Amino acid sequence: MPRLIKNGSIVEDSWLPLEPENETPRAQHILSLDQWEALDEKEGTAVQLESDQPPAPLKAHLGQLSLIAINFPAFTDGRGFSYARELREQGYQGELRAVGNFIRDQIHYLSRCGFNAFHLEQETELEGALSSLEDFSEHYQAASDKTDPLFRRR
Repeated sequence: MPRLIKNGSIVEDSWLPLEPENETPRAQHILSLDQWEALDEKEGTAVQLESDQPPAPLKAHLGQLSLIAINFPAFTDGRGFSYARELREQGYQGELRAVGNFIRDQIHYLSRCGFNAFHLEQETELEGALSSLEDFSEHYQAASDKTDPLFRRR
């Protein structure tokens, strides 16, 4: 079973990967936005947003989703950072997973925007990536993990 970083630990991934060409996805599969929108029952499902798919269609169903994965097609594409923050500000409490081509140096910042799970292509990099969550001990600016800037926390 594949592994990933979730809530600060390395764990086994219980979700099956996205299969966008599959017209009848099985249970525990991460769905594309089109597959997810076609579902009648959305409770307990997982959906993956691509970088050109803002999270607006999910807004009315945030309490029903178990997992939202956001794909980074390139480490230079920062739209996923904004999508994560938007989802957390709208009240999403479930697993928010970064997938695709992000780099280890971004993991700490991804977590500050609201991501709590990270699926890396190479499982051999999990230990090093896990330590990236602790790259910085203090932050000047507010984010989803600390809503007040440093001057207000002093």
